[in-house]
Amino acid sequence: MKLIKAAGFVLQFALIGLALAVIYLYLSSDRSREEFLAFLGSGGKPVAALPSGPAPAAYSYADAVASSTPSVVTIYTSKTVPEKPHPLLEDPVFGRFFGDQLERRRRNHSETNLGSGVIIGSEGYILTNQHVVDGADEILISLPDGRGSSAALIGEDKETDIAILQIPLGGLSGIKIANSSALRVGDVVLAIGNPLNVGQTVTMGIVSATGRNRIGLNTFENFIQTDAAINPGNSGGALVNARGELIGINTAIFSQAAGAQGIGFAIPISLATDIMQQIIEHGEVTRGWLGVEGTGVSPGAGQATGNPGLRGALIVGVFIGSPADKAGIRAGDIVVAVDGKPVHGIRDLLDQVTHKQPGEEISVELYRGTRDMTLKMKVSQRPQK
Repeated sequence: MKLIKAAGFVLQFALIGLALAVIYLYLSSDRSREEFLAFLGSGGKPVAALPSGPAPAAYSYADAVASSTPSVVTIYTSKTVPEKPHPLLEDPVFGRFFGDQLERRRRNHSETNLGSGVIIGSEGYILTNQHVVDGADEILISLPDGRGSSAALIGEDKETDIAILQIPLGGLSGIKIANSSALRVGDVVLAIGNPLNVGQTVTMGIVSATGRNRIGLNTFENFIQTDAAINPGNSGGALVNARGELIGINTAIFSQAAGAQGIGFAIPISLATDIMQQIIEHGEVTRGWLGVEGTGVSPGAGQATGNPGLRGALIVGVFIGSPADKAGIRAGDIVVAVDGKPVHGIRDLLDQVTHKQPGEEISVELYRGTRDMTLKMKVSQRPQK
């Protein structure tokens, strides 16, 4: 009996000692409570450390780059430019005696330009900027696979800075087109082109803004703004999303002379492909035209209508013989709506009329002084620049 009591006494103190040892190990360990319990539950076998939070993911855009770069080409252009006349030719006496000799000695020189382009489809069509090929006598295309070809200019639209080229090569890799309406500020984008002729280069950024206008680059502006690095030579290249799908055509950067950095602009692919389709099918871009010049509504002009908060387009000039002239629009009128859709400024008026087909009748609501009126007119084809 005494032996049993002694054994129980020893066992009791052994358990107390074991408990104290466990507490000591827990307090002196740098492991978390969950890790320590997992260690005990494993019978003392080592266990992997539990993550303290979500594991950081390793991102790569290599797949997007691999799928899109074969469609981005380098464009080399050249054009012949006459030298400026000798300053002495402006002198009437000197020009009378020696003008013919100096004119005969005038020489032409060749100017070259560098840009990028994007292959659209397998027929060899290439989207680029109009300013890349402006006035070019010769256009050469260099493909990423090492091939080269001369290109034909299919058409161009200066008002959106879009040009369409075509090369007579087979086995071309057309880029995938994205749904640009799904684009959001903050989306990751990659700019692909040949900046400064160093070779095909990929830079990364995000969509900084959409729908940028009034930048002063083109007549019709609806830019994607990005902080992806865009440099001379990138013009006409691809702006793609993280899946390698084309969302825009890189166009311009703010001048470094102004101290601006990380502000680049691209033409949305929806606009670029619309221009491309019209040029391929019709040889030109069809746009509606009223024939007015205007500006925003000043507080004074709004006050004169009896509506100080009035928004619209203040007409400052009307082209003779234009649809607006024939319908009776005058300088000083304030256009406030087209076909019932409000007009918030001259840019808004221009955009709304542009999407009308030549010959289409529209209804224009305006204020003339304190009197509001509605005029009917048919838009015409916008003159080509």
